[in-house]
Amino acid sequence: MNARTAVPRTTLDRAEVETPLGRVLLLAHRGKLVGLEFSDRPRRCAVLRHQLARALGPFDERPVRDAAGAGGRLRRYFAGDRRALAEQPVTSHGTPFQRAVWRALRRIPAGKPVSYGALARRIGRPSAVRAVGAANGANPVALFVPCHRVIASDGSPHGYGGGLDRKRWLLAHEARGR
Repeated sequence: MNARTAVPRTTLDRAEVETPLGRVLLLAHRGKLVGLEFSDRPRRCAVLRHQLARALGPFDERPVRDAAGAGGRLRRYFAGDRRALAEQPVTSHGTPFQRAVWRALRRIPAGKPVSYGALARRIGRPSAVRAVGAANGANPVALFVPCHRVIASDGSPHGYGGGLDRKRWLLAHEARGR
């Protein structure tokens, strides 16, 4: 390519969905969810977009009704279908360690929270509790990669990018089960 040839930009599908926890921004690429953030957190939305641009290159956003089907799955989840989140195709861009943590998060069943230490042991890195916490906090696809299911060793909610009130709500919602 010469200097006059434009580099093609990636296009992400964008949808916003109203949930019991507030409006959620969904970003998808090639039929897979790549980003989710609560819309009332504009700084976190900006950070998410920056991280996606680093991973995917410059991108445009195309408004759609239901980005990668994630909106429909969120509605099912909030209506009580705890399996709906696990059905969502996702792609997470991060370091190999982060991706290992995020894969492990997807294997935590709804209603069965685990501690940061237990998650570190599950990925074979028992002394990496703080690093697991940091990877958990860097999760770009919250809810679908259920970082809210990780709690402190004393059973307290401890940390959540969407806010502790949301984490408590999600844990209680999943504990009610179906």
